[in-house]
Amino acid sequence: MTSLRLGTRGSPLALWQAERVAAEIHAGSGDSCELVVIKTTGDRLTDVSLSTVGGKNVFVKEIERALQQGDIDLAVHSAKDMPAELPDGLAIPAVLPREDARDAVVLPAGAAPLPELPTCELGNAFGQMPRIGSGSVRRVAQLSRAWPTARFRLIRGNVDTRLRKLDTGDYDLIILAAAGLKRLGYHDRISAAIDLDTCVPAPGQGIIAIETRADDHETIGRLESLNDAPTAGALMAERAVVARLGGGCQVPIGAFAERLGDRLTLRAVVASLDGSRVLRREGAEAATDPRALGVAVAESLLEDGAGPLLEQAKTATTTDTLTP
Repeated sequence: MTSLRLGTRGSPLALWQAERVAAEIHAGSGDSCELVVIKTTGDRLTDVSLSTVGGKNVFVKEIERALQQGDIDLAVHSAKDMPAELPDGLAIPAVLPREDARDAVVLPAGAAPLPELPTCELGNAFGQMPRIGSGSVRRVAQLSRAWPTARFRLIRGNVDTRLRKLDTGDYDLIILAAAGLKRLGYHDRISAAIDLDTCVPAPGQGIIAIETRADDHETIGRLESLNDAPTAGALMAERAVVARLGGGCQVPIGAFAERLGDRLTLRAVVASLDGSRVLRREGAEAATDPRALGVAVAESLLEDGAGPLLEQAKTATTTDTLTP
């Protein structure tokens, strides 16, 4: 039996994900994992916008550096936090089956249930100018179009921290990934799931990715049985969209792919920060070449004018109030 050093962040969700991977490895090969908690820049800077500190890769770069240096054997990430282009010498040999990829509306504890309405009409149920907490420009850009009277305000921190800020009255509602809420046992806090037509998820949302050194064939071999092929194909297509668009994690890009039979479908969106322009494209190809599908959909978005929108987003300054 081999003991593997598994690098992870220390948040409750990150630890849940790391422990899930460790359990899957043990069940598959009998190998054990020693969890190595690594504090990242994103964990230390909890009161500023991600766009001011380098985007979501601040949650993975220290862990990836430890992997490159041989201090750990593998790393477990939320796939949506990973850069579109991996650092030299690293690979993603396995992903676990995807959890619910949608974004979710969360109301304060004890709030009256939301009415059964289409997502685009839910804004009317929140009253005039509700204060909505979100740390994602992607969510704000898409939801500000559906809910034009909303005031979007920055919220950071792990799931528990965000729920506490909501329940103490700092916000009228917050938007979180449904996957994280479900994994941490907060199913009952999901007031409504936002449909994919209203808000396309972040590339990789709901996917747990396992990263290794590309030349560590021994560790990669131990992970082969864990890899969920349909999820891996979807992630490859979504990441190809971001890579071709040249976007980072803090620009308004959404992408979601899913396997339907022997074909892979992909929808992607690029929006202006204020939601005044939203470009959408969809595609479907044989599931054998997901990267080509992602590139093709991204090319269509560029033909529609996605480039200038993304450049504007990259140069914009994000403040503590995200309202366009």
